[in-house]
Amino acid sequence: MSGFAIRGWCPDAWHPMVAGDGLLVRVRPRLGRLDRDQALGLCDAALTFGNGLIDLTSRANFQLRGVSDVVWPALVERLVELDLVEADPVREIKRNILVSPLWQDADDTVRIATELIARIAELPELPGKAGFVIDAGPVPVLLGEAGDFRIERAASGGLILRAQGRTSGVDVPPGTEVDRLIAMARWFAESGGLDVGRMSRFAAELPDWAQGSVKPAPAAGAFRPGPTPTGAAWGVPFGQVSALALARLISDPAATALRATPWRLLIVEGATFAPVEELVDDPQDPLLRVDACPGAPSCPQASVETRELARGIAPQVTGRLHVSGCAKLCAATGRADVTLTGREGRYDFSGEGRERLALGRDEVLALFGAG
Repeated sequence: MSGFAIRGWCPDAWHPMVAGDGLLVRVRPRLGRLDRDQALGLCDAALTFGNGLIDLTSRANFQLRGVSDVVWPALVERLVELDLVEADPVREIKRNILVSPLWQDADDTVRIATELIARIAELPELPGKAGFVIDAGPVPVLLGEAGDFRIERAASGGLILRAQGRTSGVDVPPGTEVDRLIAMARWFAESGGLDVGRMSRFAAELPDWAQGSVKPAPAAGAFRPGPTPTGAAWGVPFGQVSALALARLISDPAATALRATPWRLLIVEGATFAPVEELVDDPQDPLLRVDACPGAPSCPQASVETRELARGIAPQVTGRLHVSGCAKLCAATGRADVTLTGREGRYDFSGEGRERLALGRDEVLALFGAG
């Protein structure tokens, strides 16, 4: 892996990241959707070039694991052939767009995101984690997801432009949404935002045309496994699934496409809801309340195993559980009620109004009555 370094950015296919099990290669499907052939091709690529594991990220991207630097060029070539990766690395790195996974054909989300992708070359250079959110369905579903430059549905029924970190935005005339997004990104880059990194940390006053007092409409309720208007949804424990299981899912004769979500859920268009191996079908499954990073040995910075421990104690935890292999606290999707943090091969516990340090694995299991 000498050609790559461990870095604190969001990787993409042209800029992979090193983990303990090899390179992480991220795929950003357009509109968060893979048709049947693309989904099967992605599974085949994960088995051919990686270790057969696929992550589902909080940006509704797919991430292939265990790729070596020797086969990485051939993998990227294959992903370009599948039309899952831009042939131009500059376009690919700019195409950091999260859309509502509940979009319908030809709705506002599709219209705006499609135009933004077509005009991606007009965007300035932005920090690696900076991205766009297009949440233009009947009600917002992405209010809790990170994104610097946002188009959202307002309570009035119109659309607003909102900068991350601001509680309100400004009305956007229909058809000008992408113009405003590009203008906000340029303002951010030209006024010092590149040094700060994220809009939520950028204290500069917005330009007059980007200031407003219009709030997004109230968010929709939590999305859970079950039937959906386009098919069915399943939970992905810890956001990771084997390529073999995913291929079986999309090979269902009724399945036509796969949609990613930022909630560790997969939507299969055309599918009938039923139990599926490796995936969660119970809306009350405690694993839906668990965040856990890959841990050791998959991550070189982790000193402890995370996910099997999380499986063991999740049923005994009330509320949200977060298990992190190190002090970086990766994989968190929100505030946790109970947190276990790896440190020098042991676990620090916090939550439920108490704290205990340097627990061994058996001590953690005993603490939760799971030994």
